[in-house]
Amino acid sequence: MKAKGSSKPDALFRRRSERVRFRLRQAAKGRARLSVFRSSRHIYAQIIDDAAGRTLAAASTLDAGLKPNLKTGADTAAASAVGKLLAERAKAAGVERVVFDRGAYLYHGRVKALADAAREGGLDF
Repeated sequence: MKAKGSSKPDALFRRRSERVRFRLRQAAKGRARLSVFRSSRHIYAQIIDDAAGRTLAAASTLDAGLKPNLKTGADTAAASAVGKLLAERAKAAGVERVVFDRGAYLYHGRVKALADAAREGGLDF
């Protein structure tokens, strides 16, 4: 049996991410969405075409070409590497303009490092 109120933080997290995504949909104007998921050990990012409902490009700290070069998957250096890799894959898929979906995470630390690296790699947002 769950403790009383144990799902409240999860519900607040979900509401916050839905609020951010709602605002993005209004501002997107047909652009793809760069979505970020951050766990305690890794960071994942994907570019999603919401109109078609498919993923156009994805990268994470678990990628075979990236993982051996990283000290850990949970620092800003790893997030920067993922951002650069994602930008390369997005360019190869023909995507240049996206909207940045930070989810319920603050634009700080690993999330900011990923976004900055993706911008340096050529993505426009």
